[in-house]
Amino acid sequence: MDEQALLGLNPNADADFRQRALAYFEQLKISQDAWQVCAEALAQSIYSDDHIKFFCFQVLEHQIKFKYSELTEVQQQLIRETLITWLQAQMLNPQPEKTFIRNKAAQVFALLFVTEYLTKWPKFFFDILSVVDLNPRGVDMYLRILMAVDAELVDRDVVHTSEEARRNTLLKDTMREQCIPSLVESWYQILQNYQYNNSELTCQCLEVVGAYVSWIDLSLIANERFINMLLGHMSVEVLREEACDCLFEIVNKGMDPIDKTKLVESLCQVLQSAGLFSIDQEDDVDFLARFSKLVNGMGQALIASWTKLIKNGDMKSAQDALQAIEAKVALMLQLLIHEDDDISSNIIGFCYDYLHILKQLSALSDQQKANVEAIMLAVMKKLTYDEEYNFENEGEDEAMFVEYRKQLKLLLDRLAQVSPELLLASVRRVFNTTLQNWQTTRFMEVEVAIRLLYMLAEALPVSHGAHFSGDVTKATALQDMMRTLVTSGVSAYQHTSVTLEFFETVVRYEKFFAVEPQHIPTVLMAFLDHRGLRHTSPKVRSRTAYLFSRFVKSLNKQMNPFIEDVLNRIQDLLELSPPENGYQALLSSDDQLFIYETAGVLIVNSEYSAERKQVLMRNLLTPLMEKFKVLLEKLMMAQDEDRQMALADCLNHAVGFASRTSKAFSNKQTVKQCGCSEVYLDCLQTFLPALSCPLQKEVLRSGVRTFLHRMIICLEEEVLPFIPSASEHMLKDCEAKDLQEFIPLINQITAKFKTQVSPFLQQMFMPLLHAIFEVLLLPAEENDQSAALEKQMLRRSYFAFLQTVTGSGMSEVIANQGAENVERVLFTVIQGAVDYPDPIAQKTCFIILSKLVELWGGKDGPVGFADFVYKHIVPACFLAPLKQTFDLADAQTVLALSECAVTLKTIHLKRGPECIQYLQQEYLPSLQVAPEIIQEFCQALQQPDAKVFKNYLKVLARGNLQVVKAVIWKEGANSNKPTSVELSLILSTLPSP
Repeated sequence: MDEQALLGLNPNADADFRQRALAYFEQLKISQDAWQVCAEALAQSIYSDDHIKFFCFQVLEHQIKFKYSELTEVQQQLIRETLITWLQAQMLNPQPEKTFIRNKAAQVFALLFVTEYLTKWPKFFFDILSVVDLNPRGVDMYLRILMAVDAELVDRDVVHTSEEARRNTLLKDTMREQCIPSLVESWYQILQNYQYNNSELTCQCLEVVGAYVSWIDLSLIANERFINMLLGHMSVEVLREEACDCLFEIVNKGMDPIDKTKLVESLCQVLQSAGLFSIDQEDDVDFLARFSKLVNGMGQALIASWTKLIKNGDMKSAQDALQAIEAKVALMLQLLIHEDDDISSNIIGFCYDYLHILKQLSALSDQQKANVEAIMLAVMKKLTYDEEYNFENEGEDEAMFVEYRKQLKLLLDRLAQVSPELLLASVRRVFNTTLQNWQTTRFMEVEVAIRLLYMLAEALPVSHGAHFSGDVTKATALQDMMRTLVTSGVSAYQHTSVTLEFFETVVRYEKFFAVEPQHIPTVLMAFLDHRGLRHTSPKVRSRTAYLFSRFVKSLNKQMNPFIEDVLNRIQDLLELSPPENGYQALLSSDDQLFIYETAGVLIVNSEYSAERKQVLMRNLLTPLMEKFKVLLEKLMMAQDEDRQMALADCLNHAVGFASRTSKAFSNKQTVKQCGCSEVYLDCLQTFLPALSCPLQKEVLRSGVRTFLHRMIICLEEEVLPFIPSASEHMLKDCEAKDLQEFIPLINQITAKFKTQVSPFLQQMFMPLLHAIFEVLLLPAEENDQSAALEKQMLRRSYFAFLQTVTGSGMSEVIANQGAENVERVLFTVIQGAVDYPDPIAQKTCFIILSKLVELWGGKDGPVGFADFVYKHIVPACFLAPLKQTFDLADAQTVLALSECAVTLKTIHLKRGPECIQYLQQEYLPSLQVAPEIIQEFCQALQQPDAKVFKNYLKVLARGNLQVVKAVIWKEGANSNKPTSVELSLILSTLPSP
């Protein structure tokens, strides 16, 4: 081997050596006999360097995986002998191989197993066992090989082809017949031999048993000698975690419900007598986490048995199963309440399913009611944050607790289904007790008390948030708690978690303020002062900005008495912060969007006169316009790119804020009623000059485009005079992304104003198409997926534009572009329908074609269009489904086929008998299609119900056309389209669909 190249295998080697080693590996992979050199190196232990040994195994792995069938019988035998020789050497070497080498070797053994076991090496496991016997190093490798084989056969994380899945099933079936009993016996011998003197091998063996038990005969493991040994391991500290996992897999195995109940009960009796059911908070938490998972598995297994027995009508056995379940509840509660969240989390499944059983029972016993209450108290306790939770810098531990809380919420929701009255009473008790003394109570207890009130809204659902009407008991309890929340002063608690929970809960129960509006000023002040929008924590300020917006919107007219005061108080939060002043604003620009939206909502929903609303809106937007003009001038003069970027972002924020205020309006009517049209027109005139700025075009265009989208909704035709100039600027020097974002604006204008914008569309139609084609024709690197995706999205946008134009009854826009341009456009649509493997674009293209046929396909259509229909549109309807990429397993492709059928139906509708005559006498016969198929096709096409033909085409495409594709798109074919000869060969042999 190339010794110099091998030096690069060392992790500490420099980049050049590593590159050389990589190139050498690629060279060996394609070499005919390099694997033999590696096999010899392994068999004869030529190299001592670990990385070279690993490298040799990689070369062998590649040979077995990809080129094994190319080897002769003798060469395949050599690989088998190499691995066995290497295995024998492991037991004689003074030091064991590194773990990563042993694992790689095991993978290579497993690959050879799946390749040869069924044919050439049926004694695979017996040969390995005869070599390793009970030698500890040999046993280690044997167990690693077993785990690697299991990974190859049943690992659900590995995606297998259907062929591989069939092979794996056959391998498992053969193993069950030929060797599994012997393997199980070997495991028992290993466990018995090493359980007291080699915990590492014992744990490895337990892992193997746990892995294999899911797909072998359970009776081989679930028997007295194995179970007793496993239960014995539960008392050995170094073995009990693996023993737990092994027992879990046994319990998890599918079996008869009565047998499963007996198995679980017998396990529980032994575990209980061994003292394992007495949980001590100080116990080894790693073991308890595994034990909790085992108890959860046993509980869920019993519940599954109960469910099956009830379904089978075996009430006596079901009652026995229920008693067994009830007997585990005390243990479940000990684990649920454990201070370690992993231990608690592992038992939640059992707890949830137990509550589901109680929900189905007609009446609960006193003990069951006590269990429900105990679970409820446990959930309330476990929802509490601990002292270590880092609220300002949340990391992985914090994220895990948030997920754990979500699990507890599901339990709380289930508790509400079992006993809503009990949940409401319990929450009320905890809430009132805590809020009475919130000043002297720890933050986590105050937070969880408010959190429980918040969670009740989903646990006790009502329609449209009407929590304060209907059921008097519930409405009174919630109303009392909300009153306590807003009057207790708890919003002043000095902890971010309590502050946030207060605001979240106030917004969730916004209907409370319709019942008791006197509390609105108190809550508004909390939002506006140091507790909310001016809090010291950026996180609180940010979330409060969003919640404040929701709160104001929900109160609507109830905000009237406070509008001027609120607008004055938020004035400083509306300031646009230019990049050069160095002042750290209280809110980010994203947060300010919500404040601007809130200001807009307050003004628009107020009961002020139109004049007053106009004044307020102008006061809101004028500072933005003035700052915009100044900043735009500064940008034009800025030299430094970072400064240009900062100024452009600030300009974009100004446009975004103005845009956001308009969300308070639903349409032009409301803008006019508020007298605000003029203000927004002024904004438009202020913002549009940014489109001609040569610097930071992408950022500026994006902001102005978004504003134009909003103004089309708010100002309607008043915005039209600005569109031509804006479009002209946006089409200059544009890239794929610019066009993608511009086309939806044109589509919105086209769909909304239709013929009103016809002259404008006719004028900008070809410039827009030229810009699109220019970008689509730009050369791109073959492997540049990002560029390919951008072009695909642009192509879709282009077709969507044509669809909007034709669908808005404005086909004259296309027709008036001159014959050459019209033809070019039509051919791009045909190309989109047939040649691009993009079903979304194909669907759109067929919609365009059918619309054009509907508009132009009659006797009075444009000259030459009928010819185009027969020469190009009809063939497209046949060619598209025959494409190899036309995959009917894909939902979008099915929709494309449906639109293809609509196109053919529309041609028949517009051309009548002439179309049928053309298909029967010219087109299909020219392809030498059998007469009966032609007859059948034309009959389906003439059916009045379009669904009949759609279904016919689907059946044809799903069944017969799969044969067509196999012939047409044969390997080595270099034509994009099937020839008429190929089509005739296929279509003439098609059976009836």
